[in-house]
Amino acid sequence: MRGPEEPYFYLDGCATAPLRESVISCMIRAQQDNWGNPSSLHRIGCDAAESLERARLSISNSLRADRSNILFSSGATESAHLALLGVAKSMSPGRLVISAVEHPAVSAAAEQLIACGWTIERWPVDAYGKIQMQHLDRFLQPPTKLVSLIWGQSEVGTLQPIQAVGEACRSKRIPFHTDATQVLSQGCPNWDELPVDLLTASAHKCGGPRGIGLLLIRKEIAERIQPLFAGGEQENGLRAGTECPVLAQGMAAAFRDIASCQVNQVESSGSGIATVRDALFDLLCQNDAIRLSGHPTERLPHHISMLVSDRYGQPMSGRALVRALDREGIAASSGSACSSGRDSDSPILKAMGVDPLWQRSGLRLSLGYWIHPGTLTEINDRFQNAIDRMNHNRV
Repeated sequence: MRGPEEPYFYLDGCATAPLRESVISCMIRAQQDNWGNPSSLHRIGCDAAESLERARLSISNSLRADRSNILFSSGATESAHLALLGVAKSMSPGRLVISAVEHPAVSAAAEQLIACGWTIERWPVDAYGKIQMQHLDRFLQPPTKLVSLIWGQSEVGTLQPIQAVGEACRSKRIPFHTDATQVLSQGCPNWDELPVDLLTASAHKCGGPRGIGLLLIRKEIAERIQPLFAGGEQENGLRAGTECPVLAQGMAAAFRDIASCQVNQVESSGSGIATVRDALFDLLCQNDAIRLSGHPTERLPHHISMLVSDRYGQPMSGRALVRALDREGIAASSGSACSSGRDSDSPILKAMGVDPLWQRSGLRLSLGYWIHPGTLTEINDRFQNAIDRMNHNRV
């Protein structure tokens, strides 16, 4: 166990990212000045409403969208449910197509539609976790009425061909949703140029606060989507509940920081955080016990996913390795933060055709702006120490 004076390296940005300094200062100001209820008609309420709309306008500028396209929610999970269930309510039952590697939130929303008469089909993926594009024409044939694909897979990092699928959906007038939660932490896409009708994300993956997310929605879809629950008329009647200007201002500050980067790191290789990630992986993979999972190049720029074996070539438990790394002063995860509490086979690795013996050995490292390149050697040393200790305990 390392002493409290030694640095602790946080490599779990896909679970949540530390608050950016600009976010903290922005939220403090908003809490002091704009703490009222935005629906109240008095001066305090009007100040809060103005703050909320300034945040919406700022986010729309960062994403090159119209502010009317942005709906605030409690997070990406709620946004994904509103996107899928809300659109499905506006049409007769049909088929929803999702990938075999969706986040549990999207899968859970999809399952709810079965009781409403919908059928769900999962788009198979290859050994890298990327959808098999030879199924494109078949999956977009009737009775398909809605498609949802995760953009950047949180467990193995693989990026899906959103542009190609979105354009095909648009040609057939099929609403297309993408879970962009991990992608937006690495770059602000141009909403005007995306062939996407509904896009969901959370602030806390981006260095913003927990408890707020967004749904980007095209005007023609917004006109017919149905709310999940009744109550107030907030967010154009689509999301009842008192909005929080403080959280909205924090999310806006995080997106301003991301948008201020000259390079969209998702779209550009060999720059920014991807360079740091590659340098760390080059150090780690000098150990033959480590092999990459997910796509080697078409992946989130801050993401390393791997399968780790012991000295005998047998799979190590990812959960056990997370605990061993924590003792060495490294925070990592063994999969999606929403499912890491269960010691069970990874459904993502299963969908990728990984041998059942290895489906509990996945490990994820996700970096961010808080990692200094000068610390990579020490991170690698501690990582190897954790593996050595686990090997020693197996003797």
